[in-house]
Amino acid sequence: MDSIISVLVLYVLPLLCIFFSLKKMIDLRTRRACYILDYQCYKPTDDRMLSTKLSGEVVFRNKNLGLSEYKFLLKAIVSSGIGEETYGPRMVFQGRETCPAYEDGISEMEEFFHDSIGKMLKRQGICGSEIDVLVVNVSMLASVPSLSARIINRYKMREDIKVYNLSGMGCSASLISINIVENIFKTRENLSALVVTSECLSPNWYSGNDRSMILANCLFRSGGCAILLTNKPALHHKAMFKLKTLVRTHHGAKDESYNCCIQKEDELGKLGFHLGKTLPKAATVAFLENLKEIAPKILPVRELVRYALLQKIPTNSGKSGTARPAVINFKTGVHHFCIHTGGKAVINGIGQSLNLSEHDLEPARMTLHRFGNTSAGSLWYVLAYMEAKKRLKKGDNVFMISFGAGFKCNSCVWEVVRDLEDANVWKDCIDSYPPQTLINPFLDKYGWVHNADPASFSLPDYYRLP
Repeated sequence: MDSIISVLVLYVLPLLCIFFSLKKMIDLRTRRACYILDYQCYKPTDDRMLSTKLSGEVVFRNKNLGLSEYKFLLKAIVSSGIGEETYGPRMVFQGRETCPAYEDGISEMEEFFHDSIGKMLKRQGICGSEIDVLVVNVSMLASVPSLSARIINRYKMREDIKVYNLSGMGCSASLISINIVENIFKTRENLSALVVTSECLSPNWYSGNDRSMILANCLFRSGGCAILLTNKPALHHKAMFKLKTLVRTHHGAKDESYNCCIQKEDELGKLGFHLGKTLPKAATVAFLENLKEIAPKILPVRELVRYALLQKIPTNSGKSGTARPAVINFKTGVHHFCIHTGGKAVINGIGQSLNLSEHDLEPARMTLHRFGNTSAGSLWYVLAYMEAKKRLKKGDNVFMISFGAGFKCNSCVWEVVRDLEDANVWKDCIDSYPPQTLINPFLDKYGWVHNADPASFSLPDYYRLP
């Protein structure tokens, strides 16, 4: 009997203690996990679609533009990667882009809120009172009551809901919102969180002639996404994605980075969004810093060791102390790349830096073509494209990369929890993507601008607007 007791004390009890400790640690990690339960991208109504003809009319309505600006805009929009089916705010269609009302911005956001949030909550069979955390990010519209308060009122959410209303965070704001939810989930259990990410174009359409500002009119379009997250263990089996890691890089302390992407007034006092010449450099530096931090968290050790060894191998040029350029292979730890649709140059730059194929870049390119740059919401349209094409399989890793004013580069990796194939916002058009050509029709319709004589130029009668 004594020997049995001795065995229990020396061996069985310590093993049981270890077992229960490990089980407690696993349970704790599970309860603190951050899952996406559902998401719904916003597709505005067809009467807000910016065709080639209408876009030309908007340009010619601007009395501050001349032939040189027309040529610049034509070149910019033809090379932008944007197609004819992107969406704009209603006041542009009503010819009021030079004098938008306060209510234009409010109604633009409320159309999005009511459509995307409503669809998602209905699909999940939950009501607003079941939401514990609400994070709203819309950078360029501040209202009283806040946009988050408008959502709470519309969906009758609880009095004790935890609310975060972000502004001024730019195109990279949705991952900042996810990071807020992630940190809350680490301290509290059994929560549901709603992230609402968008941008308001109505009060921010530029009507001056500064080239660094009119470029924004060519790229930014209406859109947004509502995302439902949870850390409830009972809902893990219904989840779509699990957050593995998230990294934020902010270079606001560097003047060059801070000033390259900023809202300001031009010489005529017209408010616009300035995209400076130092933007590509600032984006590159922030991107590389972000990669340095996230790479060890998502790549296998063998790839990190291979990369480190290659950096030390001398080149064949015979120069001592030099090293052969080494490229880290992110595909060893990532299956899909969800890239912010900041523009054709942004997509190409990331593709070149990460040595990605056209297959890898297709979701971002097609999203830019179909929906344009929808600011902080763009990542979710790219993700929805992957899902609509049935690319996302259980166990896959999705690498999200976003950039924003400040200057910021934020990234994260999601694990696909189950096979996904919902077409989401792409339902009506996914079968036609990718199209056979992405050639922009603007050149065919407005190419005559390039051949116009500056000395005698005037708009043809059919382009003259009252």
